[in-house]
Amino acid sequence: MWCGLLDALFPAQCGGCSDVGSGYCDRCAAEAVSCVERRAELEVRALGEYAGSLRRAVLAVKNGRRDVARALGERLAASIRKPAILVPVPTTAAHRRARGIDGGVELARSAASRGRMALRESLVHVARDAQRGRSRAARLGARGWFVCRERFCGERVVLIDDVCTTGATLADCATSLRAAGATVREAVVVALVPNHGRS
Repeated sequence: MWCGLLDALFPAQCGGCSDVGSGYCDRCAAEAVSCVERRAELEVRALGEYAGSLRRAVLAVKNGRRDVARALGERLAASIRKPAILVPVPTTAAHRRARGIDGGVELARSAASRGRMALRESLVHVARDAQRGRSRAARLGARGWFVCRERFCGERVVLIDDVCTTGATLADCATSLRAAGATVREAVVVALVPNHGRS
């Protein structure tokens, strides 16, 4: 009852163009061109490049928009090869408090629900600082920022995150999961910052 009332009073609004009706509308989704790249020994698949409406939608998630996170997560589900266990890349505790949500976790929950896949929130962010705002060299040098709090038995894991810039964060997560027994070769993200041959 309350959910229906809230939806009527505050209908979902597209994080890309602000149209009412969906957290991420079909028109904005059509603008994004899906892409796949190798980053730090992982195959990273994305809904599109970090630009335009997709960039605005990602920023909306970072600003606490659960409706946008749910809509993007549903779209991510179609990019994931099954069977797989989805593991989100968690944000820092400070960001979680400030935003009211953990965007990576929200995306993964939505994708798991839509794709009927298992979800394990296995990773914990233990570093004090976030990657955002750091130089490329600093990002690539980051290690040991995540720990895995459970064991795996060779299961295939797909990492879920909002944005991939250099791939260092995903690689760090993959290292922790592999040490815990998981098989990790790929990640699915909302947006990929173009490499364009950067060193």
